[in-house]
Amino acid sequence: MTLRTTVRGLVAAAVALLAVTVPAPLSHAASAPKAPAEFVALSTVDPTIIQELRYITPHNFVGEPINGYRQPVCILTRAAAQALHRAQLKLLTEGYSLKMYDCYRPQRAVDQFVAWAKDLDDHRMKAEFYPLVDKSRLFDDGYIAAKSGHSRGSSVDVTVVKLPAWPTLPYRPGQPLAPCFAPKGERFPDNSVDMGTGFDCFDTLSHTDDPRIQGIQRANRQFLKGALQAQGFVGIPQEWWHFTFQPEPFPDTYFDFPVAWRSVAGHH
Repeated sequence: MTLRTTVRGLVAAAVALLAVTVPAPLSHAASAPKAPAEFVALSTVDPTIIQELRYITPHNFVGEPINGYRQPVCILTRAAAQALHRAQLKLLTEGYSLKMYDCYRPQRAVDQFVAWAKDLDDHRMKAEFYPLVDKSRLFDDGYIAAKSGHSRGSSVDVTVVKLPAWPTLPYRPGQPLAPCFAPKGERFPDNSVDMGTGFDCFDTLSHTDDPRIQGIQRANRQFLKGALQAQGFVGIPQEWWHFTFQPEPFPDTYFDFPVAWRSVAGHH
């Protein structure tokens, strides 16, 4: 056997071994599925609607950026986005704008919420988001669930801002927390009109028609509700900020594609 033949044999054996032991790289498409064609980025339908997506930041009830939120882009079914656009056109004539806190929410984010709620030792954001609620009751009281309508793509968490709108100051992890139901000047600053509580406030004061919410705060909630109801959105009694467009294009499907521009690339 010549030296050249021996070398060729060793090379062939090494290539065969690598083929067996080195796994094929996972395709990016497999790890990051895209949204169906019925989904769009809200800003491509209405660039005037303010977006302050909380779950890509650490300023939320978990206290850290949430799984699946990769870029600050509000993604929705096209029908829901177009309905928000119609509502926005009316609000702009009155000197107001919608502001989005959350739009489509991946199932992996909901799974993180569930895991967080089961960790009864993690209270880092309790002082702001659930000061009066025992964390062990978050499931029983309906604040956390294993499935969310947001994952179907037509539900939004939204508020109203008086124009001109100044940006909300960013949250600094570790800064002192104030109860979400404190007076507007004392709770976390938000350029929203005064709704009586902050967003994601786990308290009965967040119930849309709680009788303790009166005056301008009640009027503001009704203003938001009226603007969205006129375009086909339906609210829920427990959260003044939560609305779902009806009829939903995907009433029984819970998606898990990431919140990222790539998920809706090419959708218009």
